Formats: sequence, structure tokens, C-alpha cells
Amino acid sequence: MKRNNKLALVSAAVASTMLVSVACSSGGEAPSAGKQAAAPEDTSPLNLNIAITQVGDIPAKGNAVEQAIEKYTNTKLDFQWIPSSAYNDKINVMLASNEMPKLLKVNQGPTVTNAIESQLFWEIGPYLKDYKNLNAQNKQFYENIAVEGKIYGVPLYRNMGRGANVYRKDWMDNLKLAYPKTLDEWYNVLKALTLNDPDKNGKNDTYGMVLHKTYNQGSASIPTRFAVMMGGINKWGVDKDGNFTPEYMTPEFFDVLKLFRRLYAENLINQDFAVLDATEAEKMMDTGRAGMRFGVATNGKSQQDRLNKTNPNAVVDVASFEGPKGIRIASENGNNGFLVIPKSSVKTEAEMKRVLGFLDKLMDPQMSTLLLRGIEGTHFGNTADGRTEFVGDGFNIFQREVKPYRDNLTVLEGYNVKPLKDVPIGEKGTKMESDGIQYIVSNPALSLKSQTFSERGQELDQMMMDAQTKFIMGKIDEAGWQEEINKWKKAGGDKLIAEYKAAYLKMKK
Repeated sequence: MKRNNKLALVSAAVASTMLVSVACSSGGEAPSAGKQAAAPEDTSPLNLNIAITQVGDIPAKGNAVEQAIEKYTNTKLDFQWIPSSAYNDKINVMLASNEMPKLLKVNQGPTVTNAIESQLFWEIGPYLKDYKNLNAQNKQFYENIAVEGKIYGVPLYRNMGRGANVYRKDWMDNLKLAYPKTLDEWYNVLKALTLNDPDKNGKNDTYGMVLHKTYNQGSASIPTRFAVMMGGINKWGVDKDGNFTPEYMTPEFFDVLKLFRRLYAENLINQDFAVLDATEAEKMMDTGRAGMRFGVATNGKSQQDRLNKTNPNAVVDVASFEGPKGIRIASENGNNGFLVIPKSSVKTEAEMKRVLGFLDKLMDPQMSTLLLRGIEGTHFGNTADGRTEFVGDGFNIFQREVKPYRDNLTVLEGYNVKPLKDVPIGEKGTKMESDGIQYIVSNPALSLKSQTFSERGQELDQMMMDAQTKFIMGKIDEAGWQEEINKWKKAGGDKLIAEYKAAYLKMKK
């Protein structure tokens, strides 16, 4: 509540500042969207400070990649790299204090929605048509981050059907296991990869799959991905009359929880999953102690590279989420967060347009190539058949030098960049991510307005995430699980269901 009050006060102050600024610059007439300013275009370098997520080690200030971006976009860049573990807390402090850079990466959530509704950021939707690259992207990218139908940010575009299973093919082959499609088959495969010595070292030191403490959070929720694969819904389902159902109340989701409860009871998954960091779970896969992990299709190549450093014979493959009804992938949001332009630091429409211009230029062929392939001769080279390929140790150097920018700026694999010639698992992963769009199952509540979710969404989500963990660990039984759902409904879940229905029917009119 204190935060909301602060936002409201800040919003009022910002709004007053904006009104004064606009009045001074236009003689009291508010400029319309897309209307060209009468003043000469400012061609001086744009000073642009940006708060984004740290990916790997922080790049050295003024490195070759950063210099190339500055030169092409006519900017002076100042990146603030924030560790992912502290990112949301840091952003919340920025929002509450209204002390923000000119570009800020945010993630969808009630706090950001509240900030948007408090008018802290520029609404950019009416301007997008003036930027050829931003305007060329699939409209679903923008619809997924819209608030009340209005767009306040530029997505860090990601293919929406990227989800896939990265697994040890050599282990599966050693045990002559077929890839699973039903929950019974999943149980048998995960049991065999745990107990039947898939690495042939004579030790009982493997798991089929390792869970970690964030296993059920966000769009990468493992129970959600499993349930969708088995024919269920992605977070929420809606019928023809607009009635919404949360995944917790569906048999597909509960069947998945029962599978993991059984695996936990029989020591077929790690017993410390409720406190295990995701990075530690990844290390178990990297060091040959786990056989599968849910990620995205292009993780296959990097997983293969890491494993082969210690085990040259390890063979990794990737597979789509395929169940009894065929391939079904829980759609991701289509972004890795989105970049907003705070009104407190970008005070004029003209400067806001320059910031949008910077983001648009990043998707020109020259910049797309830089951010997706790196520097020619250092990271990649061109092939005779019109493709690109990493040269020497270029891929690993790219991961260190370019990936931090690629993951935080506006690019999309396949757009304004030549195809990548790669090792087979790399090309397979890239194709799977592009093809995945035809198999996605969307979340119908993703951009719907709910006052309850804005105020208490994180609390309600946490209630059910904790309940899932308690059920898997055997701390509650099936009756206890139903009781947790009832508590959730009384705590605000019923209101949430009703508000989504109302917002959905309003949108359909």
C-alpha cells in the first residue's frame, strides 16, 4: 500500500512536469502521435543510460561490441548491469523512488502494472508505426504486454514456442529407452535413468530429472509444461461463455503433481529440490548427474558443449513436448521482459522518439548481425552458401562478449540476419524454436485486467506454488490439496476468476 501511495504521488508530480513541458514546447497545444516536431532534428549523440539484467560477467566498459553499437546508433551508452537474483527488488526500489534511467528493463507483474497505470512510462503504441523494424514484428508480441489495450514497452522478443526437453541421448540409448509420451512412460524413464546406471560407471549417482526451488514459477513452470504436454491448459483456460479455470483445478495438472509426488516418495528426484538453486540443478546436468532438464530448444548445443568438456562421449539431444495429443508447448510470453521509457528521465516527446529510434536501429541488418552473431572475423564468418558460422572458439567468445547485449536488447533470431550454419544439434534447436509457434497453447489471461491480481497476484500465486511443493513432498494429501485450492479461492481466487471473465467479455465486445 505504501508503494502504491508513493507511485500515485510520483505519478502526479510527473504528470504535472509533463504538462508544463508540453505546454512550453507547443504553445499549449498537445502534439499528436507521430506528428513531426517543428524544431530541427537533434543529431548530437544521444546520452542513454539503461538498466538491464547481468548475464555472465559484466562486460568491460567501452568494449568493441559496445563501441560498435554506439557508433551505429549515434549514442553514448551507460549500462547498469543488475544481477538477476536482485533484479526485481532493485527495480521495485527504482519505481518507488521514481529514480530511473532512460531505458529500463522490466518484467510483467503487478508492481510494473501498477507503475504503468500510474503513468510513470511513455505509452509508445501510437508511435510504433513510424519505426520499420519495431512495427514489423508479430503483433502478438505487443498484445502480450499490453495494459488495457495500450502498449508501454518494447519487448525483448523471444519465440513463443521455444520450450523443449534437453536430454542425454547416450543414456537413453544405453538403457534402450524410448522417448516418453504418457505420464506412465515418463515415470518409467525417469526411474530407469535414476536406478539403472545409465552412465555405466557402476555407481548409483544419477537422477533422471532434477527439480529446483523455482521449478513451478513463471512461464517455465515444469508442472505447467508437463500438464500442457498431456493436453491441459497453460495457466488458465476459458470456455465459450468466458468462464475461466485455473490450472490448479484441472485433472491434467493434478496428475502431474501426483507423478512428482511418486517420484519424490521413491527417491527418484532430488530430495532437496525445495531449497536447491536453479544454477546448482544445471551444474548437476553439466557434470553428468542428471539426464534431463526442461529448457528451450537452443539449450541443446550449449549443454552439449559444457558436457563435452568433461565427457567427450556424452551425447545430448532435444525433443519437443509431445504427449498423447501430439506436440503441445506452453506458450511463453514472447519476451524476456520489455524495455520501458520512464517519463521522469525522458521528459520530452522528441527525446522519447530518439530512444525508440535507438531500439529500432538495433534491428537493422548491421546491428542484428552484431547482436546475434558478433563481430565478423572475431566471432563469426560468412559461408559460401550465404549463411554465417561461428569461427574457431567464436561461439564461446560470443557467449562471453556478445550474449549479455543480445539477451537485453531488441533482436529476434531470423530477423534481418543471415541463417546460421551450425552443428546439427544447434541447427535443430534453432529450427524447433521457429517452428514451435504452430504448437503453442496460449494463456488466455496473460494481458487481461484484474484488480485482484494487480494488488495480490504474487501472494495468490505463492500460495499455490507452496501448496504444490507441500503436495509433492507428502506434507499434504489429496484432501489437503483441495483445501489449499479452497483457501486460494477465498483469499481472492474467486474474485480473480470473476475479474478475468469480466475483462475477457469486455475485450470480446
